[in-house]
This record gives sequence, C-alpha cells and structure tokens, in this order.
Amino acid sequence: MIGKIERVPLREIWKHEAYDFTSWLQENIDVLNDVLDLSLSSAEREQSAGAFNVDIVAEDEAGNPVIIENQLEKSNHDHLGKLITYLTAIGAKIAIWIVADPRPEHVGAISWLNESSSANFYLLKVEGIRIGNSEPAPLLTLIVGPSEESREVGDKKKELAERYSIRFKFWKGLLEKAKEKTKLHAQISPSQYSWLGTGAGKSGLGLNYSITKHEGKVELYIDRGKDAEEENKAIYDALISNKEEIEKEFGEPLNWERLDTKRASRISKKIEIGGYRDEEKWSEIQDALIDAMIGLEKSLKPFIAKLKI
Repeated sequence: MIGKIERVPLREIWKHEAYDFTSWLQENIDVLNDVLDLSLSSAEREQSAGAFNVDIVAEDEAGNPVIIENQLEKSNHDHLGKLITYLTAIGAKIAIWIVADPRPEHVGAISWLNESSSANFYLLKVEGIRIGNSEPAPLLTLIVGPSEESREVGDKKKELAERYSIRFKFWKGLLEKAKEKTKLHAQISPSQYSWLGTGAGKSGLGLNYSITKHEGKVELYIDRGKDAEEENKAIYDALISNKEEIEKEFGEPLNWERLDTKRASRISKKIEIGGYRDEEKWSEIQDALIDAMIGLEKSLKPFIAKLKI
C-alpha cells in the first residue's frame, strides 16, 4: 500500500519562526547539507551583524561563515536586503534564504546575484508534509542556487560591461581630437558600441568609424534600407568605376567590398596599429583613424555628389 503526501500548514509545525523553526534548523543543520550538498556545521542562532541579528550563522567545511535567513511566509524585499546586509557585514561567501513561498522576482534576484557577485546564494522553499497519520516533516526544495553556468553568464556580463566602458572612453577621446581637425563628426556623441558614424551627404550613405580589440577601420557604408539592395549595388558600382581617381586622392589603396551576399556595400580602410584593448596606443590609433576618415571623405565627396539618388 502506498501512502499519500498531504501538505501541513507550516505554523502547525512551527508556531514561531524565530523560536521554533530557527531552533529546529540549528539542531538539524544536516537537512540543509542533504539538499545543498554542503558540509555545514557549528550552527549558532542570532549572531550579531552590526545593529542586526542573523537567524543562523554556520560554518562550511573550510571554516568560513555561512549566513542562513529564515522566512515562514512569502519572500519579501526586507528579507532579501537583510540577507545581503548580513553577508557583507560578516564577510561570508555563502548565503541561504529559506522561505515558504518564493516570489518570481526574488528567484530572479538570487539568480542575478549568483551571476554578478563572488558569493554563492541559495533560495530554498520549505513545506510541511505528512503521510497518513505520520508526524509532520519538513520538505526543503532548492529553487535556485549557484552553478557553473550562472558564473559563466556573470563573467560574460562583466566582460560586456567592461567592453562598453572602454569603447565609450575610446570614442570620447577620438571625438575630442577629431573636432580639432574636422567638423565631420562634431555633432556625434560617444558610443559604447563598436562603431559610430555620420551622414555622407546622401540618404543611406554613412561615414563610420569602427573599432575592435586590436584593429580600427573607417568606411563609407552604403545601405538605403529595406528592398534597396539593387540600388545599393548600383551606388557601389558607380563609385568603383572611379576607383583610380578616388584612391589617387586618398593616397593609398582602399578595400572595396560589394558584399554580393548582403544588402549593403562598403568602401573601407583598416588601421592595424591596434584597437580598444591597446590603450597605450590609443592616441596614435585615434590620430590614424581621424586622418583616414578625413582622407576618405575628401576622396569620395565629389563622386557622391554626382550620384543621382
């Protein structure tokens, strides 16, 4: 015969969160070890964290403090704030939050913390159950915890944030320098992205700077929008028919990219001195990009003006 699991209201098992549930968990810390695959020990109640008291502070197998915050109700912002405050006050690297009803936004918050911080956060759901006439028992379920995948996601986010910040700084310096030599990009603001540009005098034609980790580029980008592939190629063909004169004015060969498998086309010049990761060369790279952009605009301008678009 197989029994049926019945849910038991938590307040029938532990009438008071602090006096009953926290005391029980302190004496039965192994239940967390079973669920989380940790080795917690030396659990102590109501440990001081500045002006606050932590529900339980335990130790992991290396002797580091572990914060445990209990909540026999729906998760709320107050307890999430306490969890983070206690963690930083005590200098712990593991925080465990046990709740009766985890809200989706708090599940998301704990996931984000695991991606974004060096600490490990666990969110568990606690329920009371019994089978038939048995004594009620706790059922702890891990809702979200740290993982290798979450850490990799977090590292990627940090890398992207750093990349955006570096590129913004690079473009800010370039635009400040460019204003001393040309009005071309004088009305453009720094960008966190890999490129920035301005119009070349005709709709759909842009004079763009672009930067990667170790390379820069200036270009005329030809894209007059959706359903304009034939027109884009016609513009490119009109310009390349004057390739010799354009390159003579520019002073060296350009990269002519018709991009037959794509809607757009481009004419560009690479700057191989370095990119945004080569900060010690930024001044030299910026000067080279600006000079190349001035030359590109000057060499293409008379032929762009003749385009019948």
